[in-house]
Amino acid sequence: MGKPRLIILVRHAQSEGNKNKDIHQTVPDHRVKLTEEGWKQAESAGTKLRSLLRPDDTLHFFTSPYRRTRETTEGILSSLTSDSPSPSPFPRHTIKVYEEPRLREQDFGNFQPCSADMARMWQERADYGHFFYRIPNGESAADAYDRISGFNESLWRSFGETDFASVCVLVTHGLMSRVFLMKWYHFSVEYFEDLRNMNHCEFVVMKKNPENEKYILQNQLRTWSELKKERESIPQSPVPVRKKWGGSPDGYDHQVASNSDRREMKRQNTADLFKDDGTASIEQLQKAMRRNTIKSKENDKQAARGRDAPEEAFDLPNEPKDLNIFLKPSPNSNATRIISPNRLAVLQTGRDGGGSESGATSRSGSSDEEDRTHDARPTVARMRSMAMALHGAFDDNYGMGKGVRADALGDQSDVSDEEDGAEALEKSEGSF
Repeated sequence: MGKPRLIILVRHAQSEGNKNKDIHQTVPDHRVKLTEEGWKQAESAGTKLRSLLRPDDTLHFFTSPYRRTRETTEGILSSLTSDSPSPSPFPRHTIKVYEEPRLREQDFGNFQPCSADMARMWQERADYGHFFYRIPNGESAADAYDRISGFNESLWRSFGETDFASVCVLVTHGLMSRVFLMKWYHFSVEYFEDLRNMNHCEFVVMKKNPENEKYILQNQLRTWSELKKERESIPQSPVPVRKKWGGSPDGYDHQVASNSDRREMKRQNTADLFKDDGTASIEQLQKAMRRNTIKSKENDKQAARGRDAPEEAFDLPNEPKDLNIFLKPSPNSNATRIISPNRLAVLQTGRDGGGSESGATSRSGSSDEEDRTHDARPTVARMRSMAMALHGAFDDNYGMGKGVRADALGDQSDVSDEEDGAEALEKSEGSF
């Protein structure tokens, strides 16, 4: 017979994998079967094929060995050879069907991973290029091109056989149909990647020209570039602007300060929080601290000689005027308030000399059996020492060590550990 007058490419009907991509995680790709809708599509394709044939045509089918393509072939043959509604001129025994492994689908690498990994892989393939991107543990379209090239050569040689059919039908897959056309018509890689996929059971017809015996493509292949132009040509309807009913009536958006704004805000030291024009100056506090240091050393010497050191209160600058401004006893309470225009704090006096609430009624350094009555002056002195501690004015003689001052947030200041409390206060004067 020679060359067939028609070569028809048919993509398989709808499969379960087309309806549910996750099925490839549990079912091998070559075992995926058709859906009920797919069977209907295959039978409709047989009716359509019957309308394209001449009564004297002979048929050769080449099908991929995958289950969905073999079932599609069976569906086509069932309606093509059916005697309903009229007797078919194509009896089943006159039609030859060949399984051709080289028409199989592109290998996607055995069981497929989860949907998220597959979506990432499809995106990676789109960025890399559909033709050259090789599926992990699978194939690229270029690999499929190599095996379809071998099939085309075998098919061309079979055209020389005298009993070859007048119509050749290839039941294969979407990508393999495009690769077949790429090889046959010498499409470029760019044009191949621009081609859209065929629909299920869509026919791509190649008709032989009697004059030169070349095959002319009867279909207008769809491309992504043309689809993009069609979408751009459609006028876009304006998106209606919705009226905003919520939010503040004056339009205030309650925006908080950004990180850059926060960085520009000046951090405030603890000394700044207690700065007050009416309090004792840093110089007065510094002098008082030095006098108290000398008295403390004298008391230690007397104790070493076996004599009881007289209990002396700390000297306060400009007392009692400055004292009343800086430290103000709270009525009916052992608490002493530090008054400042920047901050108000309440300190509870305790047996440890600190702010322990549990020891608020005990004298500093006393036990529960000791007399809890004490004069106001030592209590004021303790409050005075706590105020000095807040300023960071203590040194080693007061048992505080050579620490660094902390700012209002508790962070370390720029004062080094090698500087004593007095030097730190002098350096911090510039911020007052």
